[in-house]
Amino acid sequence: MSDILYTKAHSWARTEGEELLIGVTQYAAERMGDIIFVELPDVGADLQAGQVYGSIESAKAVEDLVSPVTGQVVRVNEALLDAPETMNEDPSGAGWTVAVAATSAELGETMDEAAYQTYLASLD
Repeated sequence: MSDILYTKAHSWARTEGEELLIGVTQYAAERMGDIIFVELPDVGADLQAGQVYGSIESAKAVEDLVSPVTGQVVRVNEALLDAPETMNEDPSGAGWTVAVAATSAELGETMDEAAYQTYLASLD
């Protein structure tokens, strides 16, 4: 069973040490196509669950990044700025976008992997 939590906005959050990593789901990355640009907040930015914190751009569209948590950004995945395609190649791993301090983070409306898969099936 996965330790990743998901949202209906196709973002995910997972605890890694003292941080909560955030990213976009495989489903979102596949629907976007080849991601060519990522805009991320600065370290110290305050995120609100369900609110936009950045954007991703592909040849198809520009989409908002929606936070699954409320908390303060403690780290940004700077590697995505030079290699945004990492979000396509490994969206739930090396393609994470920002890290929030786990001690102060509050989860928004999230679901486990089984519930997320059921939600995706309802979209087709």
